[in-house]
Amino acid sequence: MSDIVIRPALPEDLVPVAELRWQWLQENQGETVATREEFVRHFVKWAEANPSHHCMVISRAGSVIGMAWLAIVQRVPHPRALERASGDVQCVYVVPEERDGGLGGRLIDAVLALARDLGLERVTVHSSDRAITAYSRHGFATSPRLLQSATAPAPEQPTAP
Repeated sequence: MSDIVIRPALPEDLVPVAELRWQWLQENQGETVATREEFVRHFVKWAEANPSHHCMVISRAGSVIGMAWLAIVQRVPHPRALERASGDVQCVYVVPEERDGGLGGRLIDAVLALARDLGLERVTVHSSDRAITAYSRHGFATSPRLLQSATAPAPEQPTAP
């Protein structure tokens, strides 16, 4: 695995990362609102305009084969901590032919290391059923105090077999 590199995404990685996101949708039989080319253009502009979202990529021999995003949310100041932030792991994806070798876990670890480096109070993830055990192996746990409410119907997610 010496040809595997995990690092922050560079500007030139944004098109391959957008294509990974498109591939995820195709793999999960989702409907699109744009063509692939429109989506890639939009995604790259979005990523460039949202510095609150940090992307880590995993590459093999220079080709991007996976990604994970850390969205950072500034939190209300507290008398004991004037600067506060938390994170949310999003869009962890490894191409199918590279799965089941621990690469997704290495991406999760890289995102958590970034969160520690940034001093985030907590990191959350909204996981698919299939990935819950992977996140659990990397330190995520359920919490009776972290609640959520859907404000709009979420797009239907595929269920794991």
